[in-house]
Amino acid sequence: MKPIVGAVVSAALLLTGCGDSATSASLARALEAFVGQPAGPPGAIAIVQRGEERQVYVAGVADLTTGVPPGTDDQMRLASVSKAFSGAAALALASRGALSLDDTIADRLPDLPGAWGAVTLRDLLRHQSGVPDYSRSTGFAAAVEAAPTTAPPPRELLSFVAEKDLEFTPGTKYRYSNSENIIIGLMVEAAAETSYEQVLQDFVYEPLGMDATSLPSGIAVPTPTIFGYETFGEDSLQNATEVLAAGWLWAAGGILSTPRDANRFVRGYVGGRLFDQETRDAQLSFVPGSSQPPGPGENASGLGVFRYTTECGTVYGHTGNVFGYTQFVAASEDGSRSVTITVNTQFSATLQAERFSDLHRIYELGVCEALR
Repeated sequence: MKPIVGAVVSAALLLTGCGDSATSASLARALEAFVGQPAGPPGAIAIVQRGEERQVYVAGVADLTTGVPPGTDDQMRLASVSKAFSGAAALALASRGALSLDDTIADRLPDLPGAWGAVTLRDLLRHQSGVPDYSRSTGFAAAVEAAPTTAPPPRELLSFVAEKDLEFTPGTKYRYSNSENIIIGLMVEAAAETSYEQVLQDFVYEPLGMDATSLPSGIAVPTPTIFGYETFGEDSLQNATEVLAAGWLWAAGGILSTPRDANRFVRGYVGGRLFDQETRDAQLSFVPGSSQPPGPGENASGLGVFRYTTECGTVYGHTGNVFGYTQFVAASEDGSRSVTITVNTQFSATLQAERFSDLHRIYELGVCEALR
């Protein structure tokens, strides 16, 4: 059986003053209930910010060994929220003229398969490229099984699908593919003539005041840590925090951060602090398409961002899941209102449909709390 996890709810840790409300009480209760159920995660943390007013909700634990609750400065894996960072880097360079949304793979990365050459940066950012997903290939699965803690260089990740043609004509369909963000990261490097990690530092972390975010290649996660847990087919939860090297996902899902930095990121990124208005207008042009896992309400895909139209209003952001973690970050269009939610077990709409449905409702409650 899963170890008993005390639903330690920090009486809605109020960092700056806002009185109780039905919505905030509902969010706190929902997090507590989600963590307390037999198939729930060990812990959860949510940050809701309206202007300068920030509220933090904590349930359960970040570490089953010590019983320490999750904290806003604890390190964790952002999973596919990392894709928003590759969007931020690419759009920041596009705003400065170093990249164009119409640049093709053939223009920037002529050594990649010629069959992919006509795909544009715009197609990649919107998940309309047709490039097959390397992470779904049998070769990738075998390679990870053989060496989960040691990843190859990013460019080699694409070798698992290098012999495959496009799955459809670019720009005609929506299909979420991890390969797209690997290619975006490589295009960013080619345009900036430096590493993708350095571009993130110069054009994303520093402008937004993020000092606890990184993109490593190995398995180590700094302390303090929100540890991620999985059952892996066993009865009890196992620590999955360092079972997979970040380099196996790189720009598609390898970033480490904290709840505080994730909140800073989504407010600045969605709020337009990283690029000019013309680039922002292009970013906020949407086609039908869901983030993975789905976000709250009706989902639509922009350039490196998703639009979530909910019963309480519209927010923009990204979701993600990976061994040990499920993530949601979103903000209002001007970035003034935001919500970030982390749970330290992986949930998906297909493998844990009932539990994910509960988590999906928590996302909606978080959006309502942010927009109220």
